[in-house]
Amino acid sequence: MQEEIILTQFAQDILKGLSANKKFLSSKYFYDDKGSRIFQQIMQMPEYYLTDCELEIFKTQKQEIFNAITKKDTHYELIELGAGDGLKTKILLSHFLSQQCDFEYIPIDISGKAVNNLVHDLKNELPSLKTHGKVGDYFKLIDEINQTDGIRKILLFLGSNIGNYSESETLDFLGKLKSVMQSGDMILIGFDLKKNPATILKAYNDPQGYTAAFNLNLLSRINRELNANFEVNSFKHQEVYDPENGKAESFLISLQKQKVEIRNLGEIISFEKDERIFMEISQKYDDEMISDLAKKSGFKIVRNFYDQRLFYTNSLWTLK
Repeated sequence: MQEEIILTQFAQDILKGLSANKKFLSSKYFYDDKGSRIFQQIMQMPEYYLTDCELEIFKTQKQEIFNAITKKDTHYELIELGAGDGLKTKILLSHFLSQQCDFEYIPIDISGKAVNNLVHDLKNELPSLKTHGKVGDYFKLIDEINQTDGIRKILLFLGSNIGNYSESETLDFLGKLKSVMQSGDMILIGFDLKKNPATILKAYNDPQGYTAAFNLNLLSRINRELNANFEVNSFKHQEVYDPENGKAESFLISLQKQKVEIRNLGEIISFEKDERIFMEISQKYDDEMISDLAKKSGFKIVRNFYDQRLFYTNSLWTLK
């Protein structure tokens, strides 16, 4: 009798995606430790305008953001979903502390190394800051967030991560956030705005090859964690952008007809030449789309904070 294979969530999701008629992989698995390091490199590229835009907003409008969020004599938790290295958030944290604001910072990230490094850095850079990190998928940690009922929550979802979900996934995600929020709670969401297609394509298909390496790293992770034999060099990164619907989509293309064995799953996956694996969507928005999304998900917009070029906005929402 064959021994039953008990699959991890990672293994289940990989098998589901690669067994589909149109193959796909979940972008949430990009962020192992190596993937997180590559993404730090991506954020430092001149072509990756998103980081600079959000940095500009926080540097130039930190007081306005503080005024919009903070209520006098109110303790709250500042909870960041997908915190990474906290580069941009540190600007807000430092400013909020300078205003004698009573809050605790809770960074959440799927990479344990990223969380540990961030908490360590904050202890050195902002020793008076009350902080403790959480490691894991923030979808699954939302229930833990809900256990702090009675404490006001300000959720941060930065870096245009909201754009990595389909419309239905976005509404589902926002519904889960709404379920743990109470009157007075807020969420600050980063939205990448529609702009010149060439600007967007350069950000997601950079000449240095960091974005390609970021996507291809997931194949290496599957090799390592599921004992697969992907020939990473036999796949190529492709980025496409449709300016009408604002969808930027990433794919990996098989450069040849090939078979990949995923030994831990007992599966062989066949690829045709030029067959694509869908890797990620990066939705771009306009003001009307953001307003419609807030309305559909049961929120109202308090204020949008824009960079000077109108490339990006941090949108502050509260419950209706």
